[in-house]
Amino acid sequence: MSSSSTTESVKSDGGPFAWFHTLGRNGKRAFVGAFGGYGLDSYDFQVLPLGLVAITAYFGISTGQAGLLTTVTLVVSAIGGAIAGILADRIGRVRTLMITVITYAVFTVLCGFATSYETLLVFRALQGLGFGGEWAAGAILVAEYCKPQYRGRTVAFIQSSWAVGWALSVLVYTLVFNLFPPEVAWRVLFWTGALPAILIIYIRRTVKDAPEATERRTSSAEKGSFTAIFKGGLARTTLLAALLATGVQGGYYTLATWLPTFLKTERGLTVIGTGGYLAFLISGAFIGYVCGGYVTDWWGRKKTFALFSVLSAGLIMLYTQIPPGANTTILFLGFPLGFCMSAIFSGFGSFLAELYPTALRGTGQGFTYNFGRAVGALFPALVGFMAERMGVGGAMIFGAIAYGIAVLALLGLPETKGRELL
Repeated sequence: MSSSSTTESVKSDGGPFAWFHTLGRNGKRAFVGAFGGYGLDSYDFQVLPLGLVAITAYFGISTGQAGLLTTVTLVVSAIGGAIAGILADRIGRVRTLMITVITYAVFTVLCGFATSYETLLVFRALQGLGFGGEWAAGAILVAEYCKPQYRGRTVAFIQSSWAVGWALSVLVYTLVFNLFPPEVAWRVLFWTGALPAILIIYIRRTVKDAPEATERRTSSAEKGSFTAIFKGGLARTTLLAALLATGVQGGYYTLATWLPTFLKTERGLTVIGTGGYLAFLISGAFIGYVCGGYVTDWWGRKKTFALFSVLSAGLIMLYTQIPPGANTTILFLGFPLGFCMSAIFSGFGSFLAELYPTALRGTGQGFTYNFGRAVGALFPALVGFMAERMGVGGAMIFGAIAYGIAVLALLGLPETKGRELL
């Protein structure tokens, strides 16, 4: 039986927002906490790509070293995500969520005080510990309150908060870089990463783990551990799910890291101009997250992943290879690019939750998703080093290759649409 059947009596609703109405009071509170946590997670991640040109100039580093700032964040996020997954299975989803939010907020602020490239690299790596763990804890928390038929779209709305946080970071970036000189502005941008501290108060006071899932988790003899997700039939699932996450995130982080730099250096846009172009991309991303959730519930998890992987790969190639002088085309192409590269993520929370039993759900989801982040992080670094000979736009072709890897991984994974959480 789904853990959405809590002690609260929740009336079924067939409307477009039935997914929200059927969560119940505690489920809605969990949704707000997870939505805010992931949105601010996005904000704290995006301040680096937005300030990357100024940071590169301030410390006098190469494009390869600049790319390494993102790569180290994502690599360490794999460690954070894996640890958070085990914690979620051992101490609960909500407590783990709070720990991860505090961690990424503190180290984002400290990045603004970095006195050298090496110091910034260390602080950014430590920020990755919280960055990697937040999504796994929040997505599982909400998934365990959902009815199976609504799980894809509900968790997709959590994913959509990434676009909200991204949009907020672009607005703040535009304001900060117009108020301060670049050598100061990037620091101020990092200092605004203290915003998540407000969310902690709400989570601590109102959010609770789903009762039925907690009972199953605490009564199970199997406790979260890395060895458990590599035993028996779960070993194949874990390896292929990690490969799927690698491909999807390798493509996504290639775009998230290098698109602002591409627009400034190869398309000649100003700070305000870059913000305008990113607005089209982010608008498409938000709608993509939301629509992708409905598609994954209607059409199935695997078909949705495959469709948006192929479309994202094609759009990356088109977006980066349009000849000079066609900036208006790039402006409008940003919407479908943002839509597809984000819609593919909508099914992740539900799909990974459905692949693992309750006692191992945090560990399995935390490991596979964040292993994908770590290995996928090699793609932004590769783009950074190859950009020196191919240009940023030419090197971003590796993002399209990453999506091809995701399609291959799908061939060995099961369809989980409608599956109850056990």
